[in-house]
Amino acid sequence: LLVSFSSRGGILFRQNRVGKHGKTFVLYKIRTMYANSEADGPRFTAHKDERVTTIGRYLRRTRLDEWPQFFNVLLGDMSIIGPRPERPEWVEQFQIDIPFYEARHVVRPGITGWAQVTSGYGVGRDGARVKLNLDLYYIRHLGFSIDLIVMYRTLATLVQGTGAR
Repeated sequence: LLVSFSSRGGILFRQNRVGKHGKTFVLYKIRTMYANSEADGPRFTAHKDERVTTIGRYLRRTRLDEWPQFFNVLLGDMSIIGPRPERPEWVEQFQIDIPFYEARHVVRPGITGWAQVTSGYGVGRDGARVKLNLDLYYIRHLGFSIDLIVMYRTLATLVQGTGAR
């Protein structure tokens, strides 16, 4: 309800993302930015991004904006742990600029992942390269042990409230 009162627009945010085998799906989140914040085109979120509402900053810091993604897990589009899904516009460009980028799509994307708990928030092409290496490491070592580490580090991040933009 606070999202509705803080700025015009719906509570839920829907955005196309690329999932397993390059299939596009609709990702759900609680809206943290002002309506039409990308009228000039897609942009990566910046540190202290002016498009983020006051309540949006709180939702991002506490990660409450991510909870609707559990619906994506129930739909089978995502898993709890895996590479974070990217927007189709960026995937298209990253596949041209970054060798083997499409290899991250052999698994279902996740709400949290190895790249997020080991490198933090990567932005742009350089951040995508770093995250790709970490995503490929995760895929090569896929199993209960690495998932347990990701869950532990994710919970620690939630408790500390660090890394949000």
